[in-house]
This record gives sequence, structure tokens and C-alpha cells, in this order.
Amino acid sequence: MPTLDEELFPSTPGKFKIEQRSYGINRQFYRFFASTSTMFLWALFLIALTVSYLSFQSFVHSGTRHISASWGGRQWEKQVRTSAEIHRAAGMSVLVTGASGFVGTHVSLALKRRGDGVVGLDNFNNYYDPSLKKARKALVNRHGVFVVEGDVNDARLLDKLFDIVAFTHVMHLAAQAGVRYAMENPHSYVHSNIAGLVTLLEACKSADPQPAIVWASSSSVYGLNEKVPFSELDRTDQPASLYAATKKAGEEITHTYNHIYGLSITGLRFFTVYGPWGRPDMAYFMFTRNILQGKPITVYRGKNKEDLARDFTYIDDIVKGCLGSLDTSGKSTGSGGKKRGQAPYRIFNLGNTSPVTVPALVSILEEHLKTKAKKKIVDMPGNGDVPFTHANISSAQVEFGYKPRTDLQSGLKKFVRWYLSYYGAVANRPPWPLVACFVRHCFIQPTFVLKEAPQGKVSCLHITS
Repeated sequence: MPTLDEELFPSTPGKFKIEQRSYGINRQFYRFFASTSTMFLWALFLIALTVSYLSFQSFVHSGTRHISASWGGRQWEKQVRTSAEIHRAAGMSVLVTGASGFVGTHVSLALKRRGDGVVGLDNFNNYYDPSLKKARKALVNRHGVFVVEGDVNDARLLDKLFDIVAFTHVMHLAAQAGVRYAMENPHSYVHSNIAGLVTLLEACKSADPQPAIVWASSSSVYGLNEKVPFSELDRTDQPASLYAATKKAGEEITHTYNHIYGLSITGLRFFTVYGPWGRPDMAYFMFTRNILQGKPITVYRGKNKEDLARDFTYIDDIVKGCLGSLDTSGKSTGSGGKKRGQAPYRIFNLGNTSPVTVPALVSILEEHLKTKAKKKIVDMPGNGDVPFTHANISSAQVEFGYKPRTDLQSGLKKFVRWYLSYYGAVANRPPWPLVACFVRHCFIQPTFVLKEAPQGKVSCLHITS
């Protein structure tokens, strides 16, 4: 194999005439150059290796940050214990998953206000604007509820929480919501609504003592059922969407854990929940935004040009049902994963019992917003939506006195009041949380301050720089 010298200075006779002295000097020079080049190449290799490692670490972190958030340490454990402290006789300590979600925020506040211990858990995913979830988190923080940032699929985190606090109850509200989004990202529903539920149930069945569990199923499980009003005794084996199918699977899974491990489990089938701090992907929320911004709204019709109808249920009524379910849940009978007797297994509808058509909903919003909507009427696509929902709530009435009190007219009035206080009433400007994001990215860090309106019922979020 030719040496470096041979490659640089070919030895073909008659082609090159080199004096011996000159060749000796050049040979030393090229040896030095060769060693320097080698060192330089090694340096480049090490730099590239380091950059690759750091890039890989960054990739791993970005890919798993929704599963494992930063948690642990003395200060963190102290916050968990303090938040879980009970401040009333015969109170309960409750782990609320999805605590920065719509229902989770309201349930956490209601439990804390009556003196129960509450620890929240939320992964703050970006299915909808995370800044709204952060604002809800700030709200419950002000009332003494500590929300852990982490995923319900993180078994180590759940085990740690149960090691720190002997939770008497779990309110499981974390889920991938939305019927139509399942067509875009089906795996997120399996990850959250099935795998996440099983991970939580595993933690609960291994806990000693086992907590009682109340969790959010959905009215969507009734699927293509045409018998109204929907009763808990009706068939639920014809789901119309993947979301509904995952909730139905959840009901079967929870029944199994109740049967094998003695977990006390209550499933709640929510019917179209609405109200302040709601989800931006819901129709009433999107209608409000578009009406204020002068944009057209899409109103779907069912077969035979019939109006769609929903059993709209105000958030305060849902919260009462959640608390009633917790209070009457009974105790789990197992410990450390071993069943010692039968435990309660229940399913309840939580609805308003008064379905309202979507055009009627739009008319109420127009009245409260004092603005006429630009409507685009189209036939309902095959995206998993159902033409109507109607709840039979007799079981919940008998079991814990559930009685909804807020009609759609009153509930939407409260929602609009909150919406205008949170986003502002100017139609053609972006909501101020978006402005806040823009300001933050321009290197001016805003401070969010939650303040209560004089009436004490509507919370506003103000920004200062």
C-alpha cells in the first residue's frame, strides 16, 4: 500500500528530479502535516459525536415530555402533601386527573372549597390551546390546589403520588376528547382513553388502601341507539365514533377491575357539558368566537333535513353530579391488589333532560352577543357525530339526588359573560391570550394575574408586563 510520501511524490523515473536535502526537509514537513491533519480529523469526529449525542438527547426529551414531566424532590412532595390536606370532618383526599381541563378545574375548585384535599394531575397537551389550561391551573392554584404536570400513563409518577398520599378517592377526568379529531389522530385516543385508564387502575388496585374511583365516560356510548331518552339499561354496543368506542371499552375495563380486584368504580356519562372555562373545540364555543369575529358558522343538519339536538348540561350541574357520585361511591374492598369482597360498580347519566336544537342554541347566542350570526347550513358528514342526545337521569336522582337546575338560556348567558371577560368583545382582533404569546416571544415576559369580578362568579385573567 503506498505511503503518504509516495502518493504526494510519485517515483516514476525521469518525471521528477528532487535533491536529497530538499526531499528530507519536505518529508519532515509532510509528516508534521499528516499528524496535524489526523488530529484535526479526530477533533472534528469528536465534535460531531458530541453534537449528535446532544441532538439525540433533545429528540428523546421532546418525544417523551408529554409522558414524563419534571417531578420529585422534597419541595414537590411538600406541595403534594399540603394540597392533599383535608379541612373538614369526614372529608376526602382526591386525586383529580385532567385537573386543568374544563370539568377537572370546576370539580377541583368545588372539592377544595368544601374542605376536601385535592391533588391535580394534567399533561397540558396541545389538543387545544394550552394557555387556557395554564390559566385554569393558575385559578385552582390560587385556591390551594397543586396540579402536577405529568401523564396518567406514567406509572412511576402515579406510584409516587400514592406513596406520598393515601388517596381515599380518584376523580378520573383525563381523556382525549372530541369526536371528529379521532379521524385525524386515532392513536391519541387509545393512548389516553384506554392505556391511560389501565395504568391508573393498576396503580389504584395496588394501593393500600385502595381508593374509590369515579371516572368520566360519555353519552357518546349510546351511539346509534334511537330509543330516547337514553337510559343506563339501553344497549351501548353500536358506537358511532372511535371516541365513543374507547369510552365503551373503558366501561368494560373498569367492570373487570371491579370484579377481579374489588375496586369501587362509578362511571359518569356526561351529556354535552358547557359553561365558563369550557373547551374551545365545542360548538357553542366556536359559534361564539366566529359570531364576534364576523365569520360564518357551520350548522349541521341530520337526515331528512332535521335539526340536530343536544342535551346541553351546564357545568355546575355536572359538578354536583360528580361530587354526589364521590360522596356515595362506597369503599373499595381490596388491598395491595387482592379482593376481599364485592365492591360497588355503578354507571350514571348526567344530563339536563331537555334537548335543544342547534339552531335554537345559535339564536340564544345571538341574543346574548347582540350580533346576528352568518349561518351556513350543511348536511352532517359521516364523522362520528350523532343526530341527538337525551338523558334519562332517574338513577342518579335516586342514588344521590341529582337534579339539574340551569337551563340553556341562563347557562349561555353565564358563558358569554365569562367569554367576554376572558377574551374581550372586539370582533376582529385576536383574543388577548394570543397577544400575550406574541409579546412573550418578543422577549417581554408578561405576568398573568387572576382576578375575580365584583360579583364573585366570573373570573378574569389580566395581563401586566
